[in-house]
Amino acid sequence: MIIGVPKEIKNNENRVAMTPAGVKELVARGHKVYVQRTAGEGSGFDDAAYEEAGAEMLPGIEDVYAAAEMIVKVKEPVASEYGLVRDGQLVFTYFHFASDEALTRAMLESGATCIAYETVCDKGRHLPLLVPMSEVAGRMSVQEGARFLEKPQGGKGKLLGGVPGVKPAKVLVLGGGVVGTNAAVMAAGLGADVTIADISLPRLRYLDEMMPRNVKTLYSSRHNIETELPDTDLVIGAVLIPGAKAPHLLTADMLRLMRKGSVLVDVAIDQGGCFETSHPTTHAEPTYEVDGIVHYCVANIPGAVPYTSTLALTNATLPYVLRLADMGWREACQADEGLAAGVNIVKGKVVFPAVAEAFGLKCGKLKL
Repeated sequence: MIIGVPKEIKNNENRVAMTPAGVKELVARGHKVYVQRTAGEGSGFDDAAYEEAGAEMLPGIEDVYAAAEMIVKVKEPVASEYGLVRDGQLVFTYFHFASDEALTRAMLESGATCIAYETVCDKGRHLPLLVPMSEVAGRMSVQEGARFLEKPQGGKGKLLGGVPGVKPAKVLVLGGGVVGTNAAVMAAGLGADVTIADISLPRLRYLDEMMPRNVKTLYSSRHNIETELPDTDLVIGAVLIPGAKAPHLLTADMLRLMRKGSVLVDVAIDQGGCFETSHPTTHAEPTYEVDGIVHYCVANIPGAVPYTSTLALTNATLPYVLRLADMGWREACQADEGLAAGVNIVKGKVVFPAVAEAFGLKCGKLKL
């Protein structure tokens, strides 16, 4: 198979979808790999490393799309890439279709087959390609939240862990999954007073047993969230419904319960955001204020630490890339129903129910 790795062009996205080590594996199996020049520089991989691994370097993004049967990316194609995706091509990346109607319709019109990292699952119904970036985003959400609590950044001027004689800041984590767990552990490690909320009692029992003493668990309900907000300094939104739009757990009217300079970090922004007042931001302009509350809603948080993120992501994606290249997507999906769960669009048809539901589209059945 001919595999193409274009350079990511989303704002401040420095990750790359394949390392030289991944290229070497594909080439050893007889596949052809085209990599756009400088695609790996942001993650610390220069062109020479790719060439040494057996890749052929192409100058422009158009050249990569034109040459490849399978495009492997990190983030969804942006508007300038829509016209480059062609009929019959396989695109394997994070898509988050349910939060982006323009992207969904563009990929439908392209005639491509789109397999989304975020809905691929394993035998335990976990999301193996979402986990590594969720781990990074969860930990970074606390780093960024702590930074924007600083007064020069618009926050109320609180140190997350406090100091002897001064109470630590209070952190509320909404969602007890991978993002929320990593956020809670990170915030607890910095000495904050942490509460993690979820609607699953078995999950809360597990978290109660494994979390440090400065982490409390709470059943997630509107009443309980509203009770917590007046004393909370930092809220981490970490809610996920696989492939679907995130629910709004904080409404616009709930912001009045918080003190000015408090910070909201919406890690669910890729799926539309779990705060009603959220809209996507970039690393260039990461925050904005609503009613005096600082909102951090960067849609590619792990892109700020591309070396760590690229290695973590490609550790997870490479086995799937190899399978798709070796077998073709249909045969690979026949052999692995978890990979088949990643197929969202096939030749102009939506085949993932949550995406169809988000935009009132007809959902076809995946035929392998």
